[in-house]
This record gives sequence, structure tokens and C-alpha cells, in this order.
Amino acid sequence: MPRKKDTITLSIPPGTKEQLEAIARSLNIYWGKEPSISGLIVAIAQQSLEVGKPFILDSNLVNALQQAIKALIDGGQTAEAQTVLTLLLERGNLEAPLRQSLMKQLSQPAPAWRVQIEDLIKREQPFYLVYQNSQGNELAYTVRYAEVRFFEKRFYLMIWCEETQDVEHKIPDLPQLWHNRCLRLDRIESMATIPASGNWRGELDYLEVYLHFHRGLVKAYQPKEDDIKNEIIGDVRQVVRRVVNEFWLIREISQYWEDCVIVSPESLRDRLKQKLLTLCELYDIETRS
Repeated sequence: MPRKKDTITLSIPPGTKEQLEAIARSLNIYWGKEPSISGLIVAIAQQSLEVGKPFILDSNLVNALQQAIKALIDGGQTAEAQTVLTLLLERGNLEAPLRQSLMKQLSQPAPAWRVQIEDLIKREQPFYLVYQNSQGNELAYTVRYAEVRFFEKRFYLMIWCEETQDVEHKIPDLPQLWHNRCLRLDRIESMATIPASGNWRGELDYLEVYLHFHRGLVKAYQPKEDDIKNEIIGDVRQVVRRVVNEFWLIREISQYWEDCVIVSPESLRDRLKQKLLTLCELYDIETRS
């Protein structure tokens, strides 16, 4: 016996019927071969269709979700990253180059290096990897120690590797750090399935750096995990820190300007001096010879 249906009468302006039929047709809601306005109304009532202003991601949301995708990939959560990618493609008002880039990511998901690397770290197993640096050069490393660290906006893989040729000319005055590298997880191109022979090291190489914090930072300074000593001497806070990468240290203290000074080692102090001299030249500031 057919189920009884309710009947309603609608008073609508001219042309509305055609508009409703067009919506039903676009949503593939038909009665026989004709678009069904009744079926459209039922779908709206059952909340299986969105009504009102379409949900579109603005530029701020798009940027935030792109950062979330990077964090998910770095964390090895590729399935979740794919879900967010799909949302961006469906709801983001994207420029063509960005849309194409996201579609490429969706069709070629990034490998979950974070998961594989953490397993190797747990087993203390040396390994080989191929990395593409910021200049597009491919570099092969034999990794004998690794740890994942967070700097500023993303995770990085810190490694101790046998190879040193690619940095000797960049930091000739800091041979203590030649074996350390700071790698972006999304630039790892491949990892060998055959493990490397030899022993796993216990840690990265490091420098002991003496820092003096002045004025407001004497009290405001927030201790870091790599700080060995942290004490107030007179009107100065002296911090001794294990530094595994000179780039991130200089980047950190540059924001403090004159309130933070590298006291030693002299080699690292000289690197910062040279950066300051270069900055003075760029801004036409005369310095004493």
C-alpha cells in the first residue's frame, strides 16, 4: 500500500519554478526524466543539502590549512593531510598555480618519512638518505644519529652524517659542526631500504656557547632545553648553551639586538660580527676600520 504523503501549495514569483528545477537538475534530483522540485525540498528538509551562502575558505583560512598540511605531513599523518588537501580543493577560492600544486600533492602524496625515521631512531639503526637542498642540489648522507626538532614554524630532522664536503666551505671556522645537518622533512627525496653498517652515535656534535643577556632579558629570558648553565652575575644573565646549529642560534639572538651578546667562542662571535658589517654596508653605515 503506498505511503501517504503530505501536500503543500507554494506561492512563488514568476521564474522561480524554473530556477528550482535548474537546482534540482544540477544536484541530479529527478522524478523520472524531469527535475524534481519536491525531491529538492525533501533533501533540504533532511539536511542532506547545504542552503544559504556557500561555505568558501578565505585567504587566511587557506594559509592556515596549508600550514596544517605541512605539520601533518611532517608528523607522518598523510591520510589526515590528504583530507585537508581535499577540503582546500573543494572549498578554497584558489588561484590556478596553487590549485595545480595542491592537485599534484593529492595525486602524489608525500612519503611518511617521519614515521620511518622515528622507527630507525628507536632501533638506533644508521641509514642512508637523499636530500634536495634549497638550491635544488641532491645530496646523499650516511646518517649515524638523528632527532626531530621544532624550529619556528615547522619540524626539522637534525642528523649527524659522515659527509662534510657540502658545508666545509660554508662554515670553515666551525669544524665542530661540520657533521651536523638540519633537514626539512619535505625535502627528503628517498631513503635506502638497505640499512647502513657501523655504529649509531649517541648525540649530535655541539659547541658550548656563552651568551650574555642584558637589561629586560635578565629577568624575561626563557630557559631553553639545551642550556647547560643559567645564572645571574651582577646585572647580566649568563647562559651557557649546547649549540648544534649556528644558523638557528644567530636567528634567535638577532631578534634581541643589543640585549644579547655572544661572548664565546670567538669563531661564532666573528660570524655574527661579519653579518653585522655586511648589514652596515647594505645600509651605507660607516664603520671603524
